[in-house]
Amino acid sequence: MTVTLAPGNRGPEEQHARPAGSTHREAAVAVNAKKIAVYVLVVFVLYVIITDPANAADYVQIGFEGISDAAKAIGDFFTWLADGAQ
Repeated sequence: MTVTLAPGNRGPEEQHARPAGSTHREAAVAVNAKKIAVYVLVVFVLYVIITDPANAADYVQIGFEGISDAAKAIGDFFTWLADGAQ
């Protein structure tokens, strides 16, 4: 059995739909913003490493410690969930 709704009988989400293509434009803007943010971050990291090489190793160590701590916290959380969340 196939049910087809007439244009006037569609749900509220389709009656108030955005103009065609607007979601694609919004997604493209979000992707471009992410690319710009990553580019700025990479440039900043390179700038810090080049201008202060003596402390660059310390910065890298701090970054890896942060990543390690985050991974451990995620592991602890899933262990807590597997143990029944008690």
